[in-house]
Amino acid sequence: MRVEVLNGSERRRRWSLDEKMRIVAEAAAPGSSVSEVARRHDISRQNIYQWRCELKRKAVHPTGKAVFLPVEVTEEEPGLGAGCGGDAPSHPVEIGLRSGRTLRFAADLPDRVLMRLIRVAEAA
Repeated sequence: MRVEVLNGSERRRRWSLDEKMRIVAEAAAPGSSVSEVARRHDISRQNIYQWRCELKRKAVHPTGKAVFLPVEVTEEEPGLGAGCGGDAPSHPVEIGLRSGRTLRFAADLPDRVLMRLIRVAEAA
């Protein structure tokens, strides 16, 4: 059992984004556990879980690499071909999501497809 005696006013530690990313990546590594990583860095497990959510919300991956989402290509549904809105090209539309990601798509994209894309991008 470990006891820590604090003299004077207790201060909160501040963690930089790089430190958070490094610790979250360490906890996510194969074979590691969040509890072990938290103990090693003298933080609570909850810190790691909160940081992971924060990094996900900011669309920052702990490794600093691009994150690719899996896409399954199926046969075209009726009305989703290249000529969705006729032969005239549609106007481009851009939506900024809460996660910080941006979706760019043609204005004539069917609503049900757009809603599916938004759900996938927000969940990633």
